[in-house]
Amino acid sequence: MAAIFAFRCRSCGDVHEGSPSFAFRAPDPYVNLSAEDKASRATLDSDVCTIAYEDQTDRFIRAVLEVPIHGQEDPFLWGIWVSVSEKSLQRYLDTLDDPVPGDGFFGWLSNQIGIYPSADMRPANVFIQQEGDRPKVVIHTNGRENDPLVVDQQNGISVERAQELAELAMHGQGREE
Repeated sequence: MAAIFAFRCRSCGDVHEGSPSFAFRAPDPYVNLSAEDKASRATLDSDVCTIAYEDQTDRFIRAVLEVPIHGQEDPFLWGIWVSVSEKSLQRYLDTLDDPVPGDGFFGWLSNQIGIYPSADMRPANVFIQQEGDRPKVVIHTNGRENDPLVVDQQNGISVERAQELAELAMHGQGREE
């Protein structure tokens, strides 16, 4: 078993312990709404967000995207939101208290992680977890073999890279909050 992940931050000088974990409070489409639109057409709680438009409703669920850290038991975690279909959202909600092992569905990453910029949305598989854990997201690799986030999720990252990413995320890059 590896020791607890810890490092002295080059930006603030503090010692940070524990596997890095950063989260977005809401999907980007919600964040980009005006205050009036948030109040009139959107709902947001800790796990689900919906945005109603004239011709469609967008649905999002909160999930985690794991990036393994070489030599560490716990991964680098991104708490992100994924856009899902009405059918997938309903299945997720219906099985929340009794999830089916291995169940999953398609989704689109709905947060732009500044450290991992992308010109377009990333397609992914969303896997339901047991015991109340948030769903896990695995980005599709087909056609994205050179996407740094895909490479890091597939191959893992060094402890040094994890520290670099954590420092960037803690000091204003890579997350919404």
